[in-house]
Amino acid sequence: MSLTRRRGRELEAALLEAAYAELVEGGLTAFTLDGVAARAQTSRPVLARRWASREDLVIAAIRHHDEQHRPPTPDTGTLRGDLIATLKSANQHRMQLVAPVLAQLSGYFTESGITPAELRRRLIGDRATSDAVIIQRAVDRGELDPARLTPRIAALPFDLFRHEVLMTQAPVPDEVIEEIVDRIALPLMTA
Repeated sequence: MSLTRRRGRELEAALLEAAYAELVEGGLTAFTLDGVAARAQTSRPVLARRWASREDLVIAAIRHHDEQHRPPTPDTGTLRGDLIATLKSANQHRMQLVAPVLAQLSGYFTESGITPAELRRRLIGDRATSDAVIIQRAVDRGELDPARLTPRIAALPFDLFRHEVLMTQAPVPDEVIEEIVDRIALPLMTA
């Protein structure tokens, strides 16, 4: 049996998938470059050439997993519909990312000195977020006045959703999502 040598994107994807599996399986404390290399059937120097630190590899692995599993931003035709559909989709799809990794990252923040907000910024990079897409669509449809919309108010439904997830470490019930949108976010966004 001959093994084909992986190169370029194929190799990087295999390394990132192995790193994500190591992170989910053993947590950050057990996450090592040697463990990732063994799982990916390669050598530690192959990893070290691509990522300067273990933390960089962790972030790259989470980002890669997210990019491979991120659902499209819903477009229902209304701000309310988009917000509810996006939060319900996050409940269904993001919990697969958040639940296993969240518990594993507690040591990461202590080790790296990075805050959860900074980690989120590094994971998102320069891509347009679902919340920005939804808000812009609502502005374009005339549902929102951009002059009255502050960044804090625009982020509010997503921040409240993340808070629920962090505090309960469980999917957010549909009725809580609807309360966040109907009773808190929309009245502030459309006032």
